[in-house]
Amino acid sequence: MNFEIPQPLKAEHAELHAELADARRAGGRISEAAEEVAKRLHPHFIREEEIALPPLCLLAPLAAGGVAPEMADVLALTDRLEAELPVMLAEHKQIMAALGDLVVAANAEKRPKYARFAEKLMSHARIEEEVLYPAALLVGLYLKLRLGR
Repeated sequence: MNFEIPQPLKAEHAELHAELADARRAGGRISEAAEEVAKRLHPHFIREEEIALPPLCLLAPLAAGGVAPEMADVLALTDRLEAELPVMLAEHKQIMAALGDLVVAANAEKRPKYARFAEKLMSHARIEEEVLYPAALLVGLYLKLRLGR
């Protein structure tokens, strides 16, 4: 079964990438700080898009009561997410530190647009930690219970 990342999450990641690209072109300390964010963020986004976000496409069908045997294919992703979650959360700490530096640089250069972007990305990370990752893990746990695995 193919598990597509829900469109709103795809769009949000694309928007964050575009805003980061803009910050990388801003010049000065902002560019330097944005480069550090990009260095830490890019591999993390790839991992999220591979294992953390695709299981979320099953939330609506599962909430509507639909369970199909082929949904079990998602367990490879949710099991991997569970195993890699400590690393992903550690990456968030590194990303947050780099974003803090971006806020400082943006404020020092009086360019609030970039500080707002950094704060938006910090909020995105908290949503992942508190909502999206747990929801993806629950998809796996629920399917294991319903499919008797």
